[in-house]
Amino acid sequence: MTTPLNERRIANAIRVLAMDAVQKANSGHPGAPMGMADIADVVWREFFNHNPTNPQWANRDRFVLSNGHGSMLQYALLHLTGYDLSIEDLKAFRQLHSKTPGHPELGYAPGIETTTGPLGQGIANAVGFALAEKTLAAQFNKDEMSVVDHFTYCFLGDGCLMEGVSHEACSLAGTLGLGKLIAYYDDNGISIDGEVEGWFSDDTEQRFLAYGWQVLKADGHDADALRAATLQAKAETKKPTIIICKTIIGLGSPNKQGKEDCHGAPLGNDEIALTREALGWTEGPFEIPADVYAAWDAKAKGMASEAAWNELFAQYAAKYPTEAAELKRRLSGELPAEFLAQADAFIAETNAKAETIATRKASQNTLQAFGPLLPELLGGSADLAGSNLTLWKGCQGVQDNPAGNYVHYGVREFGMTAIANGVALHGGFIPYVATFLMFMEYARNAVRMSALMKQRVIHVYTHDSIGLGEDGPTHQPVEQIASLRGTPNLNTWRPCDTVEAAVSWKSALVRSEGPTALIFSRQNLPFQTRTDAQIANVAKGGYVLAEEKGELKAIIIATGSEVSLAMEAHAQLEGVRVVSMPCAEEFVKQDVAYREAVLPSNIRARVAVEAAHVDYWWKFVGLDGRVIGMTTYGESAPAKDLYQYFGITTEAVVAAVKELTA
Repeated sequence: MTTPLNERRIANAIRVLAMDAVQKANSGHPGAPMGMADIADVVWREFFNHNPTNPQWANRDRFVLSNGHGSMLQYALLHLTGYDLSIEDLKAFRQLHSKTPGHPELGYAPGIETTTGPLGQGIANAVGFALAEKTLAAQFNKDEMSVVDHFTYCFLGDGCLMEGVSHEACSLAGTLGLGKLIAYYDDNGISIDGEVEGWFSDDTEQRFLAYGWQVLKADGHDADALRAATLQAKAETKKPTIIICKTIIGLGSPNKQGKEDCHGAPLGNDEIALTREALGWTEGPFEIPADVYAAWDAKAKGMASEAAWNELFAQYAAKYPTEAAELKRRLSGELPAEFLAQADAFIAETNAKAETIATRKASQNTLQAFGPLLPELLGGSADLAGSNLTLWKGCQGVQDNPAGNYVHYGVREFGMTAIANGVALHGGFIPYVATFLMFMEYARNAVRMSALMKQRVIHVYTHDSIGLGEDGPTHQPVEQIASLRGTPNLNTWRPCDTVEAAVSWKSALVRSEGPTALIFSRQNLPFQTRTDAQIANVAKGGYVLAEEKGELKAIIIATGSEVSLAMEAHAQLEGVRVVSMPCAEEFVKQDVAYREAVLPSNIRARVAVEAAHVDYWWKFVGLDGRVIGMTTYGESAPAKDLYQYFGITTEAVVAAVKELTA
């Protein structure tokens, strides 16, 4: 066993790298890395199962730094254990295009499993990782062969526990019995404003016991205590574990440890010199002695772990070739080879049926068709399954069947969405999660994080406008669709009927480079007749639904429930074209020739109609155009009365076109 003196020296490598990098950048957070260094030493050198030479090894343990401002802790760990993250990369901390941005970001440094920084979302992502592991294991493991068998380790701080999303996620984790989730709470009693006892006096132990977690306590600077607690955590397979680690923020800094001064600012050169002296660290900035590097190096151990797993998987593949091939496919993110043809066949069948139903029902019909084809789907709703219509006949809840494919998230929109991000990041699943569009607002930052990380998460939002009627303005979305469309790398679909709904689902499923929001109506919407060519163009995000009679003089652009208004106006007008634009983000990606064919630039008489905030559409209609939609909140009344009251009518569309073409 390593002696305590040497163990502290090994952990001190994290402390000096953190304070040196923050000082060089003149920006960052040295306190958390210095305070959690001893925890990281025990977890990463003794328990964390990973392979630095292959950061994507399928059965690796996952590590999440929920208190992402302490990013130098993670960067130091990755560097020291042998990942492709050099000392020069650490010197470039927080610099443009470096591999070491201010908060851990997916896709920069190898070994980063998720982007963290918005406090509380990391622990929710970790719940998603653990949920994915448990579900995938139940689906693929055999009694004698556990090919999916890994832990999720999460570091978190006071801020994470203050954020409400931690309550949502940790409550559900306890209910689902995610026994391979181990969280380490950095209980240092300090936040940016000072000592937290004035604003955070929760009994964290009792809180997590109430969730159904195992709760352990350890001195965060005592390796033996941390080791014993981690062993106890790993032995508890029915419950997640939180280890409350009492720590000193900035440990080692003679004048700043234990104070908010070291939370989010460089220590300063003088204090760094004193810290080196206090730690007995004689090496210069960014210098790590060879014996310390050797103690941290995890490459040989990691390669041996992966080699052992590869041998196990080869035995599994020999005995269960179908399951092995399917697991590899799902982990790769590839859809089944026959899916595209099957999806297109369903779209053609949907077109032939010509049903007038709510698009939320059309969505459910699509799930019923696609679900049996895609075992990687892991659905869920925030206690609105009967309204969002996210259940299909093959759904089984994971709370009753660990190998199931549906999560009853309860009324936890933010937690649900952040957990889904973790599920997507883990691999092996395509999560879809649902609520009313209005309550997307509770989940907004997690939606943004799915887009920032380019994860295939499908956000299903129903009851999309004043069309939901009597529930009134608290439930009627106005500005939400525009905010979703304004989110980079998020595709937002608002289909007008059954065919567009089916195409929107296909588009979301094949889009591996980012998330999709699917916006569906509560009310029935009329079926629109299309040619095969028009059906093919739906996937382009915008297309000509109704050609003009005679010379083209004006264009009506519409989405969702308002397409029927545009079509009714079209029947009363000459020289007017109707463009259905279910996904503007896809439309603007099309080549210039296609966009010009749909929206000729010489036609300035343009009217957009959508029962949502008007501002988004000005870039399509121009200053010469008109936008018919919402500029205020809604009211409580039957839907037809609301459309009339707010002037979103066929008559208004006709009048606007006539005014522009007069």
